[in-house]
Amino acid sequence: MIFSSKKLTLPDPSQALPGRDTKMPITNKHFVTGNPIAPPFPAHLQLALFGLGCFWGAERKFWQHPGIFSTAVGYSGGYTPNPTYDEVCTGLTGHNEVVRVVYDPALTAYAELLRLFWTAHNPTQGMRQGNDAGTQYRSGIYTYGQEQLDEAIESKEIYQKRLTLEGFDQITTEIMPASVFYYAEDYHQQYLAKEPLGYCGLGGLGVSFD
Repeated sequence: MIFSSKKLTLPDPSQALPGRDTKMPITNKHFVTGNPIAPPFPAHLQLALFGLGCFWGAERKFWQHPGIFSTAVGYSGGYTPNPTYDEVCTGLTGHNEVVRVVYDPALTAYAELLRLFWTAHNPTQGMRQGNDAGTQYRSGIYTYGQEQLDEAIESKEIYQKRLTLEGFDQITTEIMPASVFYYAEDYHQQYLAKEPLGYCGLGGLGVSFD
């Protein structure tokens, strides 16, 4: 995942890889929490979807947060149906590496997940995150419903003010309604719990949200 030399612009839909109809096979049990990573989920739980660089370290940030039922890594925001990791890495699917979070709103608010998102990575780098370069490493918040969308936009405005005061650049995070979430390969799921010494290039700017 380090030192990707892939393209830094999103493809036109007509250029995207064709993909396939077959879904990625997964083990429907979170390696850490033991809970399902695929629906149906208990009715009181809610979903959130984020892209903040390499999804290995991003997923760990969220499963360690209080109130999380389960997490899963995958691909979203692009065009290719049911892509593979290798296809996403070509830059020709349009997809981002994302983490889908299943959380209990009685135990943690969406606003808390947004705070974690902003402070866990550098949201000013465009199509890269640290040494990881490519469209699949872009910063993104993909929302379920108008309330999440409004909260995400407001949180961006708040954090931009904090970053500007500290001399950082403009936020490049894309914020949009969530599209289809495609599960990544089984070995990517909860990767850093299975491989504790695995690569994680995730790092924030050291600027608090509040």
